Amino acid sequence: MDLQLKDKVIIVTGGAKGIGEGIAHVLAAEGAIVAIVGRKDADNLKVVHAIEANGGKALSVVAELSSPDDCKKAVDFVVSTYHRIDGLVNNAGVNDGVGLEHGNYERFMESLHKNVVHYYLMAHHALPELIRGKGAIVNITSKTAETGQGNTSAYAAANGGRNALTREWAVELLKYGIRVNAVVVAECYTPAYDTWIKTLNNAEEKLKEIVSKIPLENRMTTAEEIANAVAFLISHKSSHTTGQIIHVDGGYVHLDRALANA
Repeated sequence: MDLQLKDKVIIVTGGAKGIGEGIAHVLAAEGAIVAIVGRKDADNLKVVHAIEANGGKALSVVAELSSPDDCKKAVDFVVSTYHRIDGLVNNAGVNDGVGLEHGNYERFMESLHKNVVHYYLMAHHALPELIRGKGAIVNITSKTAETGQGNTSAYAAANGGRNALTREWAVELLKYGIRVNAVVVAECYTPAYDTWIKTLNNAEEKLKEIVSKIPLENRMTTAEEIANAVAFLISHKSSHTTGQIIHVDGGYVHLDRALANA
């Protein structure tokens, strides 16, 4: 299927690593111009160069997204370079383990800035261009908003916010024909996931236990599978889909876990 993304300018936050990198590659393969927003130019450029080596187009945009000023500067840089924004994929974030019992106000608020405030700011600053081009927004969110995880109050709250913003923006932006959807990630193996799993006791055994409970094929979701859903939702091929919170997780959140070993 041709998603008709050729030369569409799409911002991907956190596009240098993990799920964001997978999204950047899939969008570029569909012909989009991908603006990769991240804090380290060297990391961004690795992905940019890989995309270019495959005949695609991409741009590094250096920004610390927890900084409101940097969010505006990132959007302004993309607009000054390409004079348009056709899509926004809010993806950047970190499961930083700010819990209730051992957390505090300062760490909680810092985590919200890392994980949800920039979703709002990037959309806010990109909105005039999205309105002009009747673009689309996809928010990447986590199962933690629905299932909990333990010791991650701030991240869970941020993802609850991401889900709520998805529905709220879908309503607010109906008048412009702008579609807003979310893709929920459950168990997807990334460098960040690898770092987290290694903090657990008996990490290898714990990983096997998690994988065994993923109903479809008893395996992790791949970054490419997340990216394929994002590419469809950001494209006009999903022209009557908005306000949806779509789980790409092999049934992990909603199917009976007993099915996993059936």
